[in-house]
Amino acid sequence: MKTAIFGFSGSGKTDLFAALAGEKAAQAGNRAMVKVPEPRLEPLAALFSPKKITYSEIEYLDIPGGGGKGQGLGERVLNEIRPYDCLLGVLDAFSGLSDPRQQWKACEADMLIADLAVVEKRQERLVSDKKKNKDLVNPKEEELLERCRAMLEAEKPLRTDAELAADPVLRGFRFLSAKPVLYAWNCPESDFGAFEVPADETGQTHLAVSAKLERELAQITDPAEREMFFSDLGISESVLDRVIARTYKLLGLISFLTAGPDEVRSWAVRAGAKAPEAAGVIHSDFQKGFIRAEVLGWADFLTSGDFKKAKELGLTRLEGKEYVVADGDIIEFRFNV
Repeated sequence: MKTAIFGFSGSGKTDLFAALAGEKAAQAGNRAMVKVPEPRLEPLAALFSPKKITYSEIEYLDIPGGGGKGQGLGERVLNEIRPYDCLLGVLDAFSGLSDPRQQWKACEADMLIADLAVVEKRQERLVSDKKKNKDLVNPKEEELLERCRAMLEAEKPLRTDAELAADPVLRGFRFLSAKPVLYAWNCPESDFGAFEVPADETGQTHLAVSAKLERELAQITDPAEREMFFSDLGISESVLDRVIARTYKLLGLISFLTAGPDEVRSWAVRAGAKAPEAAGVIHSDFQKGFIRAEVLGWADFLTSGDFKKAKELGLTRLEGKEYVVADGDIIEFRFNV
C-alpha cells in the first residue's frame, strides 16, 4: 500500500512525514516504509517467542511542496501523486497566513480539473478512432468516461461514486479525484485537541494534527517517557496510529495474523476478501493450491489464551474457499501445490 503526502509549500508535510517515518528516515530521503502498528501481535509473540516479528508496512512519499497558496498545487505535484493508492493532504492551519479551508478546496479543485483534462483528451481520441473503425472503441469505456465527465463538470470527485471509481476499465487513467484521501489539518499544539474539521465524505476523511509536536514525540524512544508525554498532552494515540487507522479504512483494508515459533506476522488484505485471496497475500502458491484455512478469531484467542486450549474448547474452525476473512483472524493455511 502506497500513500503520497502532498500539499502547498510550508504546510508541514515534512514534519508529518518525519513523525510517520522517524527522524533518521526523514533525513535520508523523502520515501520510507513504515510499520503498521498492530498491538495484537504482542500477546502472540509472548506465547510463541518467535524468531522474528513482522508488521505490515505502508510506503510513504513526501512530495515536495506545490506552488504558493492561491497558485494551485501545480502539474508536477499532481503527476507525482498519480501512481499512489492513497493520498494524504496536509493543510496549513497553524501559520495564519491563509485559510486552510481554501487550501482544502484548492486541492480538490486541482484534482477535478486535472481529471477533466484527462477525460476530454481521451474522448477526443475515441471520436477520432471511431471515425476510422468503430471496433477500435469500447462502448463501455465511452459510457464510463461520459459519466466521469458529468460528475467532474458538476464538481463532484469521482471517489464519491465508489463503483465508478473502482471500475477496471478506468484503472489505467489513475484519476486523482477517484483516490481515497485523508486531509491532515496541521494546527498549533494548543488547538489540535479542539480543532473542528469538516465531516467525512465517501472516500474522504479529515484529521486534526500538530505535525511539529508529533515529530518531537516520535523522537522519544522510551515507552514510559512517551506514555507520560501522551498523558500530559491528553493524547491517547500517536499521529502514526491515527493516520494509518484512517488510511486502512479509506482503502478498505483489514489485518489477519499468522503465528508460530518462526514468525508472528500481520498481513493486510481488503475487507470482504475470501480465504484463498488472503492466502495469496502470503504467496501465490498458497492461493493456487488452497485446500482450507484453520481459523481462530481474535476474540476467541483472548478467551482461550492459547491455541491448544482453543482447540479443546472448539473455538478453532476449518473454513473453505467461501470463508470471508474477519479483521484479527489468526489463520493457518493448508494448501497443496
